Amino acid sequence: MILIADGGSTKADWIAINSDKKEEFRVRTLGLNPAVVAEDELENRIINMFELIKIKDDVTEIYFYGAGCGTPKPTKILEDVLQKIFINAKINVAEDMLAAVYAATGKEPGLVCILGTGSNSCYFDGEHVHMKTASLGYILMDEASGNYFGKVLLRDYFYNKMPKAIAEKFNEEFNLEADYIKKNLYRTPNPNMYLASFAKFMFDFKEEKYIKRIIKKGFQEFFKYRILPFNKTAETPLYFIGSIAYYFRESLEKIAKKNNLKVTGIIQRPIDNLLEYHLQKME
Repeated sequence: MILIADGGSTKADWIAINSDKKEEFRVRTLGLNPAVVAEDELENRIINMFELIKIKDDVTEIYFYGAGCGTPKPTKILEDVLQKIFINAKINVAEDMLAAVYAATGKEPGLVCILGTGSNSCYFDGEHVHMKTASLGYILMDEASGNYFGKVLLRDYFYNKMPKAIAEKFNEEFNLEADYIKKNLYRTPNPNMYLASFAKFMFDFKEEKYIKRIIKKGFQEFFKYRILPFNKTAETPLYFIGSIAYYFRESLEKIAKKNNLKVTGIIQRPIDNLLEYHLQKME
């Protein structure tokens, strides 16, 4: 049995493939970002998924692509957790950027970007992934991500910069007691996932001028810091992965055009494309 996983900070999608290269099942666990989730919690999130545990001794190989797996230390933490559970498996852990590349371009060159709970970008030349800068996560970077927009919404609400009608809906939707927010930001796991939960609010109000304005600003920042430094032209394929890109496609395409680029494709969830990539490799 082979497991393929696309692991974000919010959720991780898993697909099991049998020896006949047929799909056995799919499951979704909570996010498994080893840069922000403690080792024991990573283990709990996996072992609490019955479908995974019942086949743990039959798994021979795991391909896990995850947020927070771009540097050696957190990658090793997740590798150790997976090896402890799936004792007979060969463990392959790589960053989610590589999964985005495989899902979007396969083996063809292109710019590939992630706009989900977090954000990132790279240029794939057909063989190697090129990054302009390391990602320092949700506090310092992650422009135009779910947690970026979550911070914008919270600040605007508390600074009374949010339009009244939208602020009333925002207040109805979330617990906005200051102590509750601070507890989730500073004393519980996955503060980036907590911040990103507020961004979902934008999907229902995406036609409002206020939402369009903050989306436009966030996308402009992402292009400025994460795409334009690659110095590519409109002839270079440009792909986006993630729900932020998927639900705000129109705004994203406008910003791309303004910067003399063109969006080639947007994939909300890359797991299907990732499965296809690995099945082709197995042939």
